Amino acid sequence: MLTRYIEEIELFNRAYGLVKVAGRRELIVRHILDSLAPLSILRGLIKQTGHVADIGSGAGLPGIPLALCMGGAVDFTLIERTGRRAGFLRNTQAVLGLSNVRVDEADVVELSLKPEWAERFDLIVFRAFSPVEAGLLKSLMTLLRPGGFIAAYKGRRESVEEEIKGLEKSSKLKISPPEIIQLEVPFLKEERHLLVINSPFPPKHSARPC
Repeated sequence: MLTRYIEEIELFNRAYGLVKVAGRRELIVRHILDSLAPLSILRGLIKQTGHVADIGSGAGLPGIPLALCMGGAVDFTLIERTGRRAGFLRNTQAVLGLSNVRVDEADVVELSLKPEWAERFDLIVFRAFSPVEAGLLKSLMTLLRPGGFIAAYKGRRESVEEEIKGLEKSSKLKISPPEIIQLEVPFLKEERHLLVINSPFPPKHSARPC
């Protein structure tokens, strides 16, 4: 299935500008393997089942590789505001027969203002989308269920630490200290990290002590 997905990207890449790569090997290493690098970590965050959002999905990265590897017990929503890329995602979802994937053509900030989207996701992931700053974080937290997580794919640790400092200075949200997890991407000799932020809100239905 991953091979078929790679073929779909190669077929539409020139017309849609999905990814910048020199060839298949670079596509596999920089995009497919990179998307799957934190697979075991993300599985641990959502346990056995859950609903995951891929924000600014673009070519379906990391959402589609994760959906293929996690299986039908985990539902994925690919959110992409660009019409032609959303069209590519819908076509790919159909070609691959991904019953655990849906595509929404929308802007994430606009979605966060709609009551029906509040607290919809257990996990929000994004890759090459945007720096984590206070305004974006506020929008994402609106979409996140209590006790959920945001997992952002990042590069050099120094840059990630700068983003966290910016959040600490500007964000009014009370969040737990973000966690930076080093990732190893096969055949890629570059720093890769996962920035994990926990929802600041306690679960609404917490158990009372006896």
